[in-house]
Amino acid sequence: MSEPFGRAVRDHHRGDRDAPLVARDGSETREHPIDRFYFGTFPEDGSDADWLRSWLDGPLLDVGAGAGEHALYFQEQFETVAIEPSEPLVATMRDRGVDDARRADMFALRDAFERDRFRSVLAHGTQLGLAGSMHGLRELLGEFAAVATADATAVVDCYDPTADGVSELLGYRADPTPGLAHRVVTFAYDGDVGETLLFRLFSPDRLRAATTGTGWEVAEIRRPHDNDYYFRAALTKE
Repeated sequence: MSEPFGRAVRDHHRGDRDAPLVARDGSETREHPIDRFYFGTFPEDGSDADWLRSWLDGPLLDVGAGAGEHALYFQEQFETVAIEPSEPLVATMRDRGVDDARRADMFALRDAFERDRFRSVLAHGTQLGLAGSMHGLRELLGEFAAVATADATAVVDCYDPTADGVSELLGYRADPTPGLAHRVVTFAYDGDVGETLLFRLFSPDRLRAATTGTGWEVAEIRRPHDNDYYFRAALTKE
């Protein structure tokens, strides 16, 4: 399977990247900033870092862990397991010092881990939108719940289609249903074009509605960036 995204991140880590990672929507293209998005250092202080730390505890499952920025920090605090479906990303995390980096599918966590395995789940990177629909989101949250303890917490993030500026996102597609939208993005790197990714965008209210019956409830919403459309949500078990 073509993996331009994972290959680009791995090549960047090894100093072998001679081409940009490009995000496409039809004829519109933008360079994806690998260094800024995936090779930063988790801040030791600051209100956003403090907030994230306040909601997470170990054992922690870092879902869609990228190049391991969060895993590298949190594994020094407590047991952390970082997962990605991409083998190049898993290899990159291991090279960078992530103690427990594994290839796994977030939509099939019950196949990879036993019940009640984790005290917290972190899904950072807006991959929540890959659930594709409200039904898919409920199923994904159910996977998180199945491998989390009865008193677990989770932190997820998404783009809010009801907020100002969201239509500027590459690949944005409006939806007549209040609180929902789509985003369509294809990644290309060094002549390699990946599968088109379809993201569903959920407002905080839609996320709250989706938690019904999953075992989770939304405890807090935070908008940590200058734009208003990116948000994080802290979830607790009901």
